[in-house]
Amino acid sequence: MDYRHTALKSSIVIKSIVSIHYFEYMSDFVFPGEQHDFWELVCVDKGEIQAAAGNRTVTLKRGNILFHRPGEFHNVIANGRISPSLVVISFDCHSKAMNQFACQSLTVREAEASLLSQIIIEARNAFQGRLNDPYQEELIRRPAPAFGAEQLIKNYLEELLIHLYRRYWPVGQGESSSLIGFSDRIPMPDTAAASLNSLDARKETCVRIKRYMEEHLHEPLTLQDICRDNLIGSSQLSRMFREFYHCGAIDYFIQMKIEAARQMIRNDQMNFSQIADRLGYSSVHYFSRQFKKQTGMTPTEYAESIRCLAEKNAAGWNYREP
Repeated sequence: MDYRHTALKSSIVIKSIVSIHYFEYMSDFVFPGEQHDFWELVCVDKGEIQAAAGNRTVTLKRGNILFHRPGEFHNVIANGRISPSLVVISFDCHSKAMNQFACQSLTVREAEASLLSQIIIEARNAFQGRLNDPYQEELIRRPAPAFGAEQLIKNYLEELLIHLYRRYWPVGQGESSSLIGFSDRIPMPDTAAASLNSLDARKETCVRIKRYMEEHLHEPLTLQDICRDNLIGSSQLSRMFREFYHCGAIDYFIQMKIEAARQMIRNDQMNFSQIADRLGYSSVHYFSRQFKKQTGMTPTEYAESIRCLAEKNAAGWNYREP
């Protein structure tokens, strides 16, 4: 047989990565602004911020993602009430399709949020140093990185952009038909969700149980409580959480508690005993042990690291383009 090879086309190609950060800021954080010759995306994981892009200002809440085109001035201002957590990724991309993302404020869904999470995970596998240091100006490769980590970062980021492009600008709506600017775009329906298969059903169940956990974050939930209130067996629950989150349900619930504790510490409105009580811990000592097990720092050490970052920011941002 006369086989013919088909060269695959690439619609969006990431040329290089400039920075990958996951920031946890104090509620009064202010970044005065910068501009550079590469793309940058900012996604709010928690909290709320005001972000400027050129001469426009937009409010970003959890799940919102904003794209800054090359050469565009941008800044970040926390709202003074809720300490925000942000994913910030800077990259080089000269694909024509990126024109659609200029000045756009969009919303990420579960699958897209998962891709962002995978980028952060692979960045830790590929590069050394802290991803929560906004003053880091260069990604330093690990001496022995995980196999394929950098390639996965590129793949996940390209997949994220393709997901967003397909949802907001489906086939038949080319670049010329899209209004550039901040707009309240309505995502197109996800046709794959029209007929739920077993994978979709498992994902939906996990999302529902995550919401349940969020609503009961201030209680000392047990595995039995979660299973009883959600009408699910413990073995099935464990399998699903390990499939999608790579940990057990209770481990995930503990991670949620510690993440909430970190935000409370950054808000700086309660002491450690009050935070422990608010999150349903029997004692501040047990809370401190679990906090250190999850973060590698005691609550006191974490609070001090946040204060040092705030003081460093107050001293002035000294950004240099790579």
